[in-house]
Amino acid sequence: METLDTVNREGRKRLYPSLTNPSWLVLRRRREIFQKWLARLNARELDVLDVGGRIQPYRPLLEGRLRRYVAVDLLRTPLVNIVAHGEQIPLASEQFDLVVCTQVLEYVAEPAAVIAEIHRVLKPGGWLWLSVPSVCPRDADHECWRFLPASLWHLLSEFGKVDVVPEGGSVLGFFRAINVCLNILARYPVVRSVFRYTVFPVVNLVGVLCDSLSRSSNDQFAANYSAFALKPGGDRDV
Repeated sequence: METLDTVNREGRKRLYPSLTNPSWLVLRRRREIFQKWLARLNARELDVLDVGGRIQPYRPLLEGRLRRYVAVDLLRTPLVNIVAHGEQIPLASEQFDLVVCTQVLEYVAEPAAVIAEIHRVLKPGGWLWLSVPSVCPRDADHECWRFLPASLWHLLSEFGKVDVVPEGGSVLGFFRAINVCLNILARYPVVRSVFRYTVFPVVNLVGVLCDSLSRSSNDQFAANYSAFALKPGGDRDV
């Protein structure tokens, strides 16, 4: 089993990625999106469920706002409270103010079943933070899906208010794809290491510059999408 130090370090790298990270462009953007959405949550203590919470990279964003944080995952780590499938969460209904589910649905055979369970355990007026891949290479043999905005709107149709936001548009997606593909195609670890400290930072910075200069809102090649969805009811609608 992974140690606490290992999973905490992995989580920090995802929340605050180094410029040498091939996915720096989208990870940085996801943090900015979640920070913006955090301001829309009521300023009281939150009961939070993390579905796929093996490393919990976004938990630090909620510090000072937490009453309870529960993590469900198929893999046991020191941060996981419940080992279970997201399609069958062994918890009572209407318990949580916020559910976090990032980069999980692509591995699930029936993502709609996970969304239904999330909807069930949320309190009326509770929120979902969701992040899913759209354009990226296969990460594991058991991956099943990629997601587009229309599919997210369909999956989240039982929710009330839903925001779907690209984690960077087509320009950032293009430059992120360059880095990710180079990282995959680098055959030897030493070559990959050289790329990490030379090519990847340059591509990341050029990507930010081109995105700023283009001012394009096109997201046809967005690498990932985030969604913020409200379960109807209660007095917390914003």
